[in-house]
Amino acid sequence: MSFYDLSAHRPNGTVLPFSDFQGKTVLIVNTATQCGLAPQFEGLEVLHERYADKGLVVLGFPCNQFRNQEPETNETVEMSCRMNHGVTFQLTKKVDVNGPDTDPVFVFLKKSLGGFLGKRIKWNFTKFLIGPDGKPYKRYAPTTKPAALEEDIQKLLTLPVGALKDQ
Repeated sequence: MSFYDLSAHRPNGTVLPFSDFQGKTVLIVNTATQCGLAPQFEGLEVLHERYADKGLVVLGFPCNQFRNQEPETNETVEMSCRMNHGVTFQLTKKVDVNGPDTDPVFVFLKKSLGGFLGKRIKWNFTKFLIGPDGKPYKRYAPTTKPAALEEDIQKLLTLPVGALKDQ
C-alpha cells in the first residue's frame, strides 16, 4: 500500500482521496482544539498560507484520544478552528490515532516512521511530513513548533518527484 492509496473523510463525510496529492508535499497533524499545544494551529496556518501555492498540503486530523481535548463534533470542528485559530487548511473527521480503531492513515504513518514511544502516537500535534513522491519523510514530536519544519518543507518543495528514492 502506498500513501496515494489512502484517503480521509472531510468533516461532512465526503472522501478526500490522497491520490489528489501526487507530486505535493503533505503535512499531517493530529489536532485537538482544547490541547495546551493548540496555539500550534496558528503556526500550521502560517505554513499553509506561505507554501500552499508552492505545493504544500496541510491536513489536520482532529483526535479526542488524549484527555478528551477535542470536544468538538465533526459538524463543529471546522468552524471552531476557523473562529478560534484562523484555520483555513483542510481538516478531516475525528479519528483515532492509537488502539484498535486507529485510522488507516495513522497505521501507515506509524509503520513507516516510528517515534519515541515506538509506533504509538504520544500526544496531540504529532506531525508527519510526506515527500512529493508519497514517501513518509520525517516524524516530529508534539512539542516541535510548526516553524521548525520550514527548512524540511522548503527542501521537499524544491525536489523533483522521485528525488528522494536514493536517500
